[in-house]
Amino acid sequence: MTLPTTEIQSQVFSSDPYYTYVSKIMRIEEKDWGKEKQNYIIRYRGKLNGESSEAYDKLAESLKDLDITPLFRLEEDRHTIVLVKGVIKPRPPNKLVNLILFILTIISVLFAGVISNYSGPLTTEIDLVWPHLFEALKLGLAFTVSLLAILLAHEFGHYLAARYHKTIVTLPYFIPFPLSPFGTMGAFIQLKEPPKNKRILLDIGIAGPLAGLVIAIPVLFIGLSLSEVDRLPLVMDQAVSLEGNSILYLLAKFIVFGQWLPGPGGYAGLNPIIYWVRYFFTGLPLPFGGVDVLLHPVAWAGWAGLLVTALNLIPAGQLDGGHIIYTLLGKKSRMVLPFVLIALIALGTVWSGWWLWALLIFLLGRVHAEPLDQITPLDPNRRVLAVFGLLVFILVFTPVPLSIFGV
Repeated sequence: MTLPTTEIQSQVFSSDPYYTYVSKIMRIEEKDWGKEKQNYIIRYRGKLNGESSEAYDKLAESLKDLDITPLFRLEEDRHTIVLVKGVIKPRPPNKLVNLILFILTIISVLFAGVISNYSGPLTTEIDLVWPHLFEALKLGLAFTVSLLAILLAHEFGHYLAARYHKTIVTLPYFIPFPLSPFGTMGAFIQLKEPPKNKRILLDIGIAGPLAGLVIAIPVLFIGLSLSEVDRLPLVMDQAVSLEGNSILYLLAKFIVFGQWLPGPGGYAGLNPIIYWVRYFFTGLPLPFGGVDVLLHPVAWAGWAGLLVTALNLIPAGQLDGGHIIYTLLGKKSRMVLPFVLIALIALGTVWSGWWLWALLIFLLGRVHAEPLDQITPLDPNRRVLAVFGLLVFILVFTPVPLSIFGV
């Protein structure tokens, strides 16, 4: 129904128990009651009187004792307030689970670090094994401390940002995986309630990658300073893995060693720019016979930190990058998903792991974390921050994360 005057509005809405609360923050033009199969009580359309984030806080607080949650939406460019039954009151999580998973992850990462750095004989004679095992344990411990520092910074970036905005969130859940090169599949936190608005969603989403990078970049430079550059053999007679390159990783190696690595034995008549563009996106041709950095475990952890950041910043679904693109584009961000999937499928021709990521994003990446208040836009500073987050993704993305040969 359309209401031409304030006087008629008062008469029509006098039987509405929520009208008093909503009319304080909105000039109501239209309303409709939810039907039995609809998941809302009542919906109002009109024009908010003031700043939307302040209006939401005021209305949510006034309706809390009535066990009502307001949702702010934009429908056909009109302000809409939807009232739904219930207020989220999450139960406190069992922190013992977080602690056990973290301890298991420490053990798992240490195991992976020791195994990858052990170069001694494969024998049960402890006298022969111990000197090599002790050295591998020291290197594995350096890797474990470095990698977990990055992951902890990332997850607590999310956690502290959520707590700052009074959004209920769990402590990080770490995932041990001793059979992987890193000993873990990372970690995650769980929001126990939707973020209030896009500003808060952006703050929580981008805080993790930026906090992780604050640790990952110094770890990478320290690790590279402990690493050596050596010549690669022309023929691989044992299993060798070559880590992939992001723009940031290439620049870091150039800063530390003064050359672009891995340096090929020759360009085979190609323009060096064409060679590097092709190598960056395909990992080919293999740089055997050239030179490359032999990564210290700390540098390996720093490289892994860049990779974790890149994976989290993929602009899709519930990933950190998905949150960023949603805060910038709103529901139009769904238009980005097909391009992300096409890009991952294409990259899967040079690294098959991207096909798994494409499948996961196709199955799970179509849902975004929608804020309670979808009217409040990003402020100019946060819009710049969101664009910066996408730029970081470009700098740390690794088209071919790992190439393994001689297996």
